[in-house]
Amino acid sequence: MTIINALHINLDGNAREALEFYKAVFGGEILAFPYGQVEAGQGPGQEEQIAWGQVTAPNGFHIMAYDVQDSLPYNRGENPFYSAVRSTDADEIRAVFNGLSDGAEILVPLGPAVFSPLYGKLVDKFGVVWILDVIAQWT
Repeated sequence: MTIINALHINLDGNAREALEFYKAVFGGEILAFPYGQVEAGQGPGQEEQIAWGQVTAPNGFHIMAYDVQDSLPYNRGENPFYSAVRSTDADEIRAVFNGLSDGAEILVPLGPAVFSPLYGKLVDKFGVVWILDVIAQWT
């Protein structure tokens, strides 16, 4: 199977605006889930903010974005992005997650999410934040 490594940017209430901007620049399609559809530690008033979103374009451009939950600290220069690993193969994602787990802090154990059949998040032993997911087939 194929692994996709995408930049995942972390924003403070303007992820939808960023996704629309990148779509205008690169083309493609937006797929986004607001916090109103996801239980993810968000604060009151974040229902319309983006819990998970992406722009993908036929030319290969791919960026992911979300609005950081109110329950987490946000510092534009301290935690501006995640390294995202994606695949259609759950076994491949499990293997990569397990490999990166050596000496890591697990933030979200692998499990289902509204936007993916399998999702997890960890900080590896070098301080890099990784999000890993199985690419959902949207119809």
